[in-house]
Amino acid sequence: MRKSNRVAAGAAAWKVVHDSTKPGKPGLWERAAAVPRLLGARLRGRYTEMSTSKLALFVLAALYIVSPIDLVPEFFAPILGLADDVGVAVWLVASLLSETERFMEWEARGPEYVQGHVVS
Repeated sequence: MRKSNRVAAGAAAWKVVHDSTKPGKPGLWERAAAVPRLLGARLRGRYTEMSTSKLALFVLAALYIVSPIDLVPEFFAPILGLADDVGVAVWLVASLLSETERFMEWEARGPEYVQGHVVS
């Protein structure tokens, strides 16, 4: 992950954390608790507002973080090896927390809500 991408991911993560302290916005722990519900609803096909490609990126990022195989192994370049894992982790957390806000809004509207035009 290039430095500019890591900086952008860090800024996005900070914005999500900062926004979670605003009145009326879901808190950080509420968003974290919503992740299993989000994944369950998405896998059951109830929550369709998150694309399959985004779900796949989340899974790939999680696998990359826990995998012993890295683009830059910690054994050869400890600082760079750790930096790529941290960059991916920051992107994953920021993206998941952002997606959970949309999911929680979807939950509040009710799963039967379908966005569109009313035809009479």
